[in-house]
Amino acid sequence: MRVVALGGGHGLHATLSALRELAGRGVADARLTAVVTVADDGGSSGRLRRELGLLPPGDLRMAMAALAAEDPAGRRWATLVQHRFGGTGALAGHAVGNLLLAGLMDTLGDPVAALDAVGDLLGVRGRVLPMCAEPLDIEAEVTGLGPGGPHRIRGQVAVASTPGRVRRVWLHPAEPRACPEAVAAVHDADLLVLGPGSWFTSVLPHLLVPELRDAVLTSRARRVVVLNLAPEPGETAGFSPERHLAVLSEHARELRVDAIVADVAAVPVPDLLLRAAAPMLSPGGRVHLAAVAADPARHDPVALADALGAVAGPGESRDPSSGGAGAAVPGPPAAPGSTPAPDSTVQPGRRSVTWR
Repeated sequence: MRVVALGGGHGLHATLSALRELAGRGVADARLTAVVTVADDGGSSGRLRRELGLLPPGDLRMAMAALAAEDPAGRRWATLVQHRFGGTGALAGHAVGNLLLAGLMDTLGDPVAALDAVGDLLGVRGRVLPMCAEPLDIEAEVTGLGPGGPHRIRGQVAVASTPGRVRRVWLHPAEPRACPEAVAAVHDADLLVLGPGSWFTSVLPHLLVPELRDAVLTSRARRVVVLNLAPEPGETAGFSPERHLAVLSEHARELRVDAIVADVAAVPVPDLLLRAAAPMLSPGGRVHLAAVAADPARHDPVALADALGAVAGPGESRDPSSGGAGAAVPGPPAAPGSTPAPDSTVQPGRRSVTWR
């Protein structure tokens, strides 16, 4: 399968690590594509963006490191681009990879060419692409910040760290042009993976870029959403798994997905998630609960690969005798108007279960 993962930051790193595991099993093409958000305005990325007017390189760098070759040269370069300077001088806080990407973007005048050049250094077989070739700003409507009704706040850091409740987000400029190479990759994909990650600032922005959203909606690929392990302080504090889906649907009402993957321990009331998922699922779509967490804050790449493999194609499941996260267990067809239910033979000891 040709696979495209959309996201940013640590969430995208987790997805790419799982997809590399699938590639190692021969399930996915090793030439993975990452489409990365470009709205970061904090830390090293924010400084370079403000000073040079370039794309914020941090999320792009992290995706590149996740796809670096597993040979000594690839590991050496991956370690270098992730290295962050300490001290108190002008370089303090900057990652080497951020400076390298910024320098190449500045000299080549083309962010995609800059990313391809760094990819060659790291031995990346696939591609890392920005969702847009221009830096974007995120603006949000937030409640709970005091009197006067909903407030508007602007900037990725401000949205991610707000003490209020984020209701919706949009981009500036309002209708940015998507990176053509990213749009082409989405159209050519067999599998699209959206999430996990910072929901309002890393996941949803891909669906707010008109050309990219249209490509996701019209691609022949199977579409899979991976939910977060827990709400994030700030932008999704107090959000349930079903609230994450509701927000996704509110920002892209036409979106239909073939599978939703969630950690079984992160879904306290599965029936609520099933009801929230039902309007978003394509015919034959499924909700797949599995033990995919290495710890409460981090996905386990092997377990997430098992879960993605279980929903990657129609009717595919992992043989429980082969170990890993267990079998994907389909439920019986739902009667018209009823709520899908898991197979009644599923035992409590199962580590994964799929509802259709």
